[in-house]
Amino acid sequence: MLRDKIINRESGMIFYGLTPPKSNNTDEKIEAISKKHIARIKELDVDGVIVYDIQDETERTHEERPFEFIHTVDPSLYSRHYLKELNVPRVVYRCVGNYIEEAFVEWLKDGEDQFTVFVGTASTHQEVGLKLDEAYKLRQKYNDDMLLGAVTIPERHRLLGDEDERVGFKMSKGCRFFVSQAVYDLEASKKFLLDYKQYCLKHEMDMVPIIFTLTPCGSAKTLKFIKWLGISVPSWLENTLLTSEEMLSKSIQLITVIYKELTKVAKAEGIPIGCNIESVSIRKEEIEASILLAKEITAFVKLQK
Repeated sequence: MLRDKIINRESGMIFYGLTPPKSNNTDEKIEAISKKHIARIKELDVDGVIVYDIQDETERTHEERPFEFIHTVDPSLYSRHYLKELNVPRVVYRCVGNYIEEAFVEWLKDGEDQFTVFVGTASTHQEVGLKLDEAYKLRQKYNDDMLLGAVTIPERHRLLGDEDERVGFKMSKGCRFFVSQAVYDLEASKKFLLDYKQYCLKHEMDMVPIIFTLTPCGSAKTLKFIKWLGISVPSWLENTLLTSEEMLSKSIQLITVIYKELTKVAKAEGIPIGCNIESVSIRKEEIEASILLAKEITAFVKLQK
């Protein structure tokens, strides 16, 4: 079903995104965390689960990282072994710079992961084992049947004005869907969507689904981390969150409005979009809030069909 929906460029796909446990955990701890992931996801009616691959982004900014960077369990291993009970398709992220060519090719050849998102470097100064363009070529050579996605950052379009071109270039490399960084800036996302449509019309390309990521925020520290990740948070929205008596519920309210507004624009313009819900925090309250948000967004999307 997910493959068909992506190939047919359908709107309304819903994903839940999660980060594998830290690799320095014991096997017992990893198993315990995976069981919690499985139990929560079984509550949801989603088209797929996104399993992130993370990289050390400290070279991207001089600001101190709010949370210590620790490597996590390989996303492919976590998807195949620890989440095997889930009867839901998984989209496995690959920060391609983390891998050398031989290991990357071996992963492509085994063909077990059907959906993937390739992620480039966080900084041009970052030393890598494999470049993004090289990864595209290897995937085309060794596993052209794997459905390939990519990352998009709508807020970057406001600053640089070329996110539509970046997306178009990745589409020419075989990307069939895009997952955004978490969105808190409605106007930037709307501008990106409209310019993306015009780019595709100009170059006679079929628009592929843009999956917008929604991330609840329940504390000042989480907000600081969200901003450290490079996510644009308008000052008025930041002030609203920080002065709210119930920051977590307020964030859910605000980002739900953002997604509903993006849905209106997309529907009017015939642009296929979907949604990915995640929690960047490991706090129980924020994880549970992301599950609640996923249920609310699912109910909203069903009403639109």
